Amino acid sequence: MKSDLYVTGKPAADRLLRNDGTALLIGMLLDQQVPMEWAFTGPFTISERLGHLEPSRIAAMDIDQFVAMCCEKPAIHRFPASMARRIHELCAMIAADYRDDGANVWRGVADARELFARLRKFPGFGDEKARIFVALLAKRFGVAPEGWQKVATPFGDHRMRTVADIDSAAALLKVRRFKQLEKARDRDKASKPLKKMATKQRSAARRSGATKRSGTSKAKASNK
Repeated sequence: MKSDLYVTGKPAADRLLRNDGTALLIGMLLDQQVPMEWAFTGPFTISERLGHLEPSRIAAMDIDQFVAMCCEKPAIHRFPASMARRIHELCAMIAADYRDDGANVWRGVADARELFARLRKFPGFGDEKARIFVALLAKRFGVAPEGWQKVATPFGDHRMRTVADIDSAAALLKVRRFKQLEKARDRDKASKPLKKMATKQRSAARRSGATKRSGTSKAKASNK
Protein backbone atom coordinates (compact mmCIF):
# COMPACT_ATOMS: atom_id res chain seq x y z
CA MET A 1 0.00 0.00 0.00
CA LYS A 2 1.39 3.41 -0.93
CA SER A 3 1.57 5.58 2.17
CA ASP A 4 3.53 8.30 3.96
CA LEU A 5 2.62 7.07 7.45
CA TYR A 6 5.34 7.79 10.00
CA VAL A 7 4.58 6.82 13.57
CA THR A 8 6.97 4.40 15.31
CA GLY A 9 10.30 6.05 14.54
CA LYS A 10 11.51 2.63 13.38
CA PRO A 11 11.77 2.31 9.57
CA ALA A 12 11.10 -1.45 9.53
CA ALA A 13 8.05 -1.13 11.80
CA ASP A 14 6.62 1.76 9.79
CA ARG A 15 7.26 -0.12 6.55
CA LEU A 16 5.26 -3.08 7.86
CA LEU A 17 2.36 -0.78 8.73
CA ARG A 18 2.42 0.75 5.25
CA ASN A 19 2.47 -2.58 3.46
CA ASP A 20 0.39 -4.94 5.58
CA GLY A 21 -3.27 -4.29 6.27
CA THR A 22 -3.34 -6.75 9.15
CA ALA A 23 -0.43 -4.94 10.80
CA LEU A 24 -2.24 -1.63 10.45
CA LEU A 25 -5.40 -3.01 12.07
CA ILE A 26 -3.43 -4.56 14.93
CA GLY A 27 -1.58 -1.28 15.50
CA MET A 28 -4.86 0.62 15.65
CA LEU A 29 -6.28 -1.97 18.03
CA LEU A 30 -3.33 -1.45 20.38
CA ASP A 31 -3.55 2.35 20.21
CA GLN A 32 -5.00 3.06 23.63
CA GLN A 33 -3.55 3.73 27.09
CA VAL A 34 0.01 3.66 25.73
CA PRO A 35 2.10 6.00 23.54
CA MET A 36 1.34 5.69 19.82
CA GLU A 37 4.88 4.60 19.03
CA TRP A 38 4.57 1.63 21.39
CA ALA A 39 1.15 0.64 20.09
CA PHE A 40 2.06 0.71 16.42
CA THR A 41 5.34 -1.11 17.00
CA GLY A 42 3.30 -4.03 18.34
CA PRO A 43 2.62 -5.65 14.95
CA PHE A 44 6.32 -5.57 14.10
CA THR A 45 7.19 -7.13 17.47
CA ILE A 46 4.71 -9.95 16.86
CA SER A 47 5.98 -10.46 13.32
CA GLU A 48 9.58 -10.67 14.50
CA ARG A 49 8.75 -13.22 17.19
CA LEU A 50 6.55 -15.43 15.02
CA GLY A 51 8.33 -14.93 11.72
CA HIS A 52 5.05 -13.90 10.09
CA LEU A 53 1.85 -11.93 10.61
CA GLU A 54 -0.62 -14.23 8.87
CA PRO A 55 -4.09 -14.00 10.44
CA SER A 56 -5.00 -17.65 9.85
CA ARG A 57 -1.78 -18.92 11.44
CA ILE A 58 -2.18 -16.62 14.44
CA ALA A 59 -5.82 -17.66 14.84
CA ALA A 60 -4.75 -21.32 14.75
CA MET A 61 -2.27 -20.81 17.59
CA ASP A 62 -3.10 -21.93 21.10
CA ILE A 63 -4.47 -18.79 22.76
CA ASP A 64 -2.36 -19.21 25.91
CA GLN A 65 0.77 -19.65 23.82
CA PHE A 66 -0.01 -16.50 21.84
CA VAL A 67 -0.73 -14.52 25.01
CA ALA A 68 2.56 -15.66 26.56
CA MET A 69 4.45 -14.56 23.44
CA CYS A 70 2.82 -11.11 23.54
CA CYS A 71 3.69 -10.76 27.23
CA GLU A 72 7.40 -11.38 26.68
CA LYS A 73 9.62 -8.38 27.36
CA PRO A 74 9.32 -5.96 25.74
CA ALA A 75 5.57 -6.53 25.89
CA ILE A 76 3.36 -5.39 23.05
CA HIS A 77 1.26 -3.20 25.36
CA ARG A 78 0.77 -2.04 28.92
CA PHE A 79 -1.93 -4.73 29.18
CA PRO A 80 -0.45 -7.39 26.90
CA ALA A 81 -2.61 -10.34 27.92
CA SER A 82 -5.98 -8.70 27.28
CA MET A 83 -4.73 -7.11 24.07
CA ALA A 84 -3.29 -10.42 22.85
CA ARG A 85 -6.71 -12.03 23.19
CA ARG A 86 -8.25 -9.23 21.15
CA ILE A 87 -5.58 -9.61 18.46
CA HIS A 88 -6.20 -13.37 18.35
CA GLU A 89 -9.92 -12.74 17.85
CA LEU A 90 -9.26 -10.04 15.25
CA CYS A 91 -7.03 -12.38 13.25
CA ALA A 92 -9.68 -15.10 13.36
CA MET A 93 -12.21 -12.66 11.89
CA ILE A 94 -9.81 -11.49 9.18
CA ALA A 95 -9.03 -15.09 8.24
CA ALA A 96 -12.69 -16.11 8.11
CA ASP A 97 -14.31 -13.01 6.61
CA TYR A 98 -11.59 -11.25 4.60
CA ARG A 99 -9.62 -14.03 2.91
CA ASP A 100 -6.73 -13.84 5.36
CA ASP A 101 -5.79 -10.27 4.41
CA GLY A 102 -6.52 -7.23 6.58
CA ALA A 103 -6.44 -4.94 3.54
CA ASN A 104 -9.53 -6.69 2.19
CA VAL A 105 -11.49 -4.95 4.95
CA TRP A 106 -11.35 -1.76 2.89
CA ARG A 107 -10.30 -2.95 -0.56
CA GLY A 108 -13.03 -2.08 -3.06
CA VAL A 109 -15.36 -0.51 -0.48
CA ALA A 110 -17.13 2.45 -2.11
CA ASP A 111 -19.16 3.74 0.85
CA ALA A 112 -17.46 4.94 4.04
CA ARG A 113 -20.48 3.88 6.07
CA GLU A 114 -19.89 0.29 5.01
CA LEU A 115 -16.23 0.55 5.97
CA PHE A 116 -17.16 2.00 9.35
CA ALA A 117 -19.67 -0.81 9.95
CA ARG A 118 -17.03 -3.43 9.16
CA LEU A 119 -14.54 -1.88 11.55
CA ARG A 120 -17.06 -1.65 14.38
CA LYS A 121 -17.44 -5.42 14.34
CA PHE A 122 -13.80 -5.93 15.30
CA PRO A 123 -12.82 -6.34 18.96
CA GLY A 124 -11.58 -3.11 20.50
CA PHE A 125 -12.85 -0.91 17.68
CA GLY A 126 -15.27 1.43 19.38
CA ASP A 127 -16.96 4.37 17.69
CA GLU A 128 -14.03 6.78 18.04
CA LYS A 129 -11.35 4.28 17.05
CA ALA A 130 -13.28 3.26 13.95
CA ARG A 131 -13.65 6.92 12.94
CA ILE A 132 -9.93 7.52 13.41
CA PHE A 133 -9.13 4.48 11.28
CA VAL A 134 -11.37 5.71 8.47
CA ALA A 135 -9.49 9.02 8.61
CA LEU A 136 -6.15 7.17 8.70
CA LEU A 137 -6.94 5.25 5.54
CA ALA A 138 -8.08 8.38 3.70
CA LYS A 139 -5.32 10.74 4.81
CA ARG A 140 -2.30 8.43 4.79
CA PHE A 141 -3.23 5.71 2.29
CA GLY A 142 -5.52 7.46 -0.18
CA VAL A 143 -8.37 5.05 0.60
CA ALA A 144 -11.19 7.58 0.56
CA PRO A 145 -14.61 5.99 0.01
CA GLU A 146 -17.55 8.30 -0.53
CA GLY A 147 -18.54 10.20 2.60
CA TRP A 148 -15.37 9.40 4.53
CA GLN A 149 -14.99 12.88 6.04
CA LYS A 150 -18.50 12.81 7.47
CA VAL A 151 -18.06 9.28 8.80
CA ALA A 152 -14.67 10.17 10.30
CA THR A 153 -15.99 13.31 12.03
CA PRO A 154 -14.34 15.01 13.87
CA PHE A 155 -11.09 13.41 12.66
CA GLY A 156 -11.55 14.20 8.98
CA ASP A 157 -10.36 17.80 9.28
CA HIS A 158 -6.81 19.18 9.14
CA ARG A 159 -6.14 19.39 12.87
CA MET A 160 -3.06 17.47 14.01
CA ARG A 161 -4.44 15.16 16.68
CA THR A 162 -4.35 11.44 15.76
CA VAL A 163 -2.21 8.86 14.02
CA ALA A 164 -4.14 9.74 10.87
CA ASP A 165 -2.27 13.05 10.75
CA ILE A 166 1.30 11.76 11.10
CA ASP A 167 3.50 11.79 8.01
CA SER A 168 6.81 12.92 9.53
CA ALA A 169 8.78 13.24 12.75
CA ALA A 170 7.59 16.84 13.05
CA ALA A 171 3.96 15.78 12.66
CA LEU A 172 4.46 13.09 15.29
CA LEU A 173 5.65 15.73 17.76
CA LYS A 174 2.62 17.93 17.01
CA VAL A 175 0.17 15.09 17.55
CA ARG A 176 1.96 14.02 20.72
CA ARG A 177 1.74 17.59 22.01
CA PHE A 178 -1.98 17.72 21.21
CA LYS A 179 -2.57 14.50 23.14
CA GLN A 180 -0.61 15.81 26.13
CA LEU A 181 -2.70 18.98 26.23
CA GLU A 182 -5.88 16.94 25.86
CA LYS A 183 -4.90 14.75 28.83
CA ALA A 184 -4.12 17.84 30.89
CA ARG A 185 -7.57 19.27 30.10
CA ASP A 186 -9.21 15.98 31.01
CA ARG A 187 -7.38 15.91 34.35
CA ASP A 188 -8.45 19.49 35.01
CA LYS A 189 -12.08 18.67 34.21
CA ALA A 190 -11.95 15.64 36.47
CA SER A 191 -10.48 17.65 39.32
CA LYS A 192 -12.99 20.53 39.10
CA PRO A 193 -15.86 18.69 40.85
CA LEU A 194 -13.45 17.74 43.63
CA LYS A 195 -12.24 21.33 43.90
CA LYS A 196 -15.84 22.58 44.07
CA MET A 197 -16.65 20.01 46.73
CA ALA A 198 -13.62 21.01 48.78
CA THR A 199 -14.57 24.69 48.48
CA LYS A 200 -18.11 23.94 49.63
CA GLN A 201 -16.79 21.91 52.55
CA ARG A 202 -14.48 24.75 53.62
CA SER A 203 -17.32 27.25 53.35
CA ALA A 204 -19.60 25.01 55.39
CA ALA A 205 -16.87 24.56 57.99
CA ARG A 206 -16.39 28.33 58.23
CA ARG A 207 -20.12 28.87 58.61
CA SER A 208 -20.30 26.15 61.25
CA GLY A 209 -17.37 27.69 63.11
CA ALA A 210 -18.94 31.13 62.97
CA THR A 211 -22.22 29.76 64.29
CA LYS A 212 -20.47 28.03 67.18
CA ARG A 213 -18.54 31.18 68.09
CA SER A 214 -21.72 33.22 67.98
CA GLY A 215 -23.48 30.73 70.23
CA THR A 216 -20.59 30.75 72.71
CA SER A 217 -20.58 34.56 72.84
CA LYS A 218 -24.31 34.66 73.52
CA ALA A 219 -23.97 32.06 76.27
CA LYS A 220 -21.21 34.06 77.97
CA ALA A 221 -23.28 37.24 77.77
CA SER A 222 -26.30 35.57 79.38
CA ASN A 223 -24.15 34.25 82.25
CA LYS A 224 -22.89 37.71 83.20
